[in-house]
Amino acid sequence: MKKIVIVSLFFLMLCCKSNPSTKLDNKTEVGLKGNWELTSVSYPTSSYIKINSFGIADSQCFEKSTWRFVSNNNKGEMALNKVGCSTFSSAITWYVNQEGNLVLKFIGADAKAKSVKEGYVLKVANLTSNTFQLLDTVEVAGKQTTLVYQFNRLN
Repeated sequence: MKKIVIVSLFFLMLCCKSNPSTKLDNKTEVGLKGNWELTSVSYPTSSYIKINSFGIADSQCFEKSTWRFVSNNNKGEMALNKVGCSTFSSAITWYVNQEGNLVLKFIGADAKAKSVKEGYVLKVANLTSNTFQLLDTVEVAGKQTTLVYQFNRLN
């Protein structure tokens, strides 16, 4: 009986798991279209704390990274190229939902987007024709803090 209750609770948790909305915010997507440089990564705690962004590298290694967002097919690329950090590049798929969240997946060389199960949800903020921010809530020393990725448009 105990096993049945545990299994039932497990399936209930899976069924109720919160997924990001898939209703699109096309206006914001068109605003993100193009080539961008991630110019700074900041958070209100000490910069001596290391935060691993997207399971790829230290958040500071994302400074100077280049990003390309294609809005008509929700694909693109990103590349880390900061001196002193490991290089990394990946295809991405993305969309902006009506809650203002960018839903992002990094797609490996031989992978298809639908086979990639891990993704990231970040808040789009302060979008202008030349700048925008992505906000990520992370836990640092047991407290929630907001990591701010600042982007500037290229060309």
